[in-house]
Amino acid sequence: MINRVSGVPNLAAPLTYVSITAYSASLLILIACWRGGPTVRRTTRRWMWGYAAVLAGIAVLFALGTAPRERRTDFDTYYATTPWIAEMVVLYLVAHLTAVTVSALWSLRWAFEAEVRKRPWLRASLLTIGTGTVITAGYSVSKLIAVAARWSGRDWSVLATSVPPVCAGLGALLTVAGVLLPMAGYHLSAWRDFFRLSSLDAALDPVLRDRALRVERPRSPFLWGTWRRSTILNGLHALETLFDTRLFDEVHDAELTRTGDRERAVSAAWAATIAAAAQRSTQPVLEPVGAPTRLSHPATPRPWS
Repeated sequence: MINRVSGVPNLAAPLTYVSITAYSASLLILIACWRGGPTVRRTTRRWMWGYAAVLAGIAVLFALGTAPRERRTDFDTYYATTPWIAEMVVLYLVAHLTAVTVSALWSLRWAFEAEVRKRPWLRASLLTIGTGTVITAGYSVSKLIAVAARWSGRDWSVLATSVPPVCAGLGALLTVAGVLLPMAGYHLSAWRDFFRLSSLDAALDPVLRDRALRVERPRSPFLWGTWRRSTILNGLHALETLFDTRLFDEVHDAELTRTGDRERAVSAAWAATIAAAAQRSTQPVLEPVGAPTRLSHPATPRPWS
């Protein structure tokens, strides 16, 4: 359709090459921005300028070359020996292979670092992207082999028409899924918090209503987890001066002695302390019973941090 509307035979080929190359470069830059670091701006700027030059080179080489006969499926191998067009094909294939190879190395190497292992959604995203880019590399590798075979007088055009679509389709599916995984993980975690924190929300409800801290629940279900966490945060801050340090220590030590589980002991101590503070908040006289900073046990953050 592009060829027919524009009146330029094979114009769809460089436009396709530009799109594929730009997509692979954008994925590479996205991974670099995710990783961050002191040199991220310089790194991304270099890749952006480099691939901008590649895109311009594809356009210039196509304009210099001659491809009068329309080839929709085997353009790469059919014009593999045509001056300028052959250079354009090699340029885009090498640029694509470089981008997906670097993306695969960056994402897979980052996925196996110790700090990422503690973030399952990010690790799953990086592993999915790494797998997708490795598969996508088959697209340019198979085409480069077919083009090289054409230079040596062999006809391996079937390799350039059968393998690349499979690699491109499956690789793109995996890379897009990998990019979306952190967002999906965020919403799933928010939903998990929404249900998991329902008991704490109910325990703080009298305080929230009495002090007009209860915010109306948003209409969008995607915001319910954030809404519940912020509501609980308001209630906990309102009760800070009412936390009983002695009660916290007593419950913590008793539960630790009974179960030997430090995390469970801290959770039980916080539950008892918050419930007692919520009950005290409904009494006419509110007297501080302890400094909240004394409640933080080693390696255990406050429940609202």
